[in-house]
Amino acid sequence: MKQRGLWATHPEMLAQHSTHQAIRAVTLKSLGMNSRVIYRRCLPGGPWRRLLPGIVLLHNNDPTPDQLVHAALLYAGESAIVTGEEACLRYGLRLPEPEGPRHIHLLVPHRQKLNSSEFVTIERTRHLPAPWLRAGIPLAPPVRATTDLVRRIRDAERVSQILIEAVQRGGCAPQALAEELDRGTKRGTAIPRRLLAEWSDIRSVAEAEAHKLAKSLPRPPTHQNVALYDYEGQYAGRPDFWWDDVGLAWEIDSVEFHFRSADYARTLHRNTRYAALGITVVQTLPSRLRTEPKAVLTELGDAYRAAEVRPRPPVSLRPAG
Repeated sequence: MKQRGLWATHPEMLAQHSTHQAIRAVTLKSLGMNSRVIYRRCLPGGPWRRLLPGIVLLHNNDPTPDQLVHAALLYAGESAIVTGEEACLRYGLRLPEPEGPRHIHLLVPHRQKLNSSEFVTIERTRHLPAPWLRAGIPLAPPVRATTDLVRRIRDAERVSQILIEAVQRGGCAPQALAEELDRGTKRGTAIPRRLLAEWSDIRSVAEAEAHKLAKSLPRPPTHQNVALYDYEGQYAGRPDFWWDDVGLAWEIDSVEFHFRSADYARTLHRNTRYAALGITVVQTLPSRLRTEPKAVLTELGDAYRAAEVRPRPPVSLRPAG
């Protein structure tokens, strides 16, 4: 025989049956609480609060981010997976400030009939990925979480920042992001597809971020990825960024990109050529573009001023002829 009123005589049972203090109303009813009592306790000034249809928070303070996520998962059911902004944040990505209130974007199987509600966006999908568990929360893989986020954003600058962060910090290859965009709906993919088409590899992603940073300089670079030739017409190099007026090179290709010893050897050979021609070169770790942008700008400014007071190297943008 079903016992009634267990929650009243054993209040600890509420904690045992809740997740981060979020609980289904149907669970409360199974513990002997009738609908009227649940409703009254969630009224303004009451001890609890309603978060979502059928989901109750066992206190009346503002919910924490974890409580919002667990409430959303209780609402959507066992097959739901967190994706988009919330998943990216839980992978440690540093995202631009959100434009509005925090929302939880969930993926559910296409056969599941469920509507979005309150702070929860429900997306039914035929391509439900296997979840990655982080602190017990099922997350869409980083590539899927990133693409689910950017295809809902119309600001190209914000999309660029998120994609760069996903590549540099989240370990998402540009090609993998492009392929993921191809798998799903094409709605909202024009901006990220265009950006990814320009970024064929991780180097070009870092160069894109460096280009944006360089715009803050009093004297931005005059050229990008331009070939240089010495006074005899011999190829001298192709710096990522170049100040032709003073003969200053900026390279974003340090050891973070050197996965093979041959790559590192080529960089040493290039720097030897630069030194022999009197070219000043500033090398910057890609990670510093995000972590130390002011310091990078200071280094570039100092290098430019130093280059101004020494003879310009004997190099040109066209081979001698």
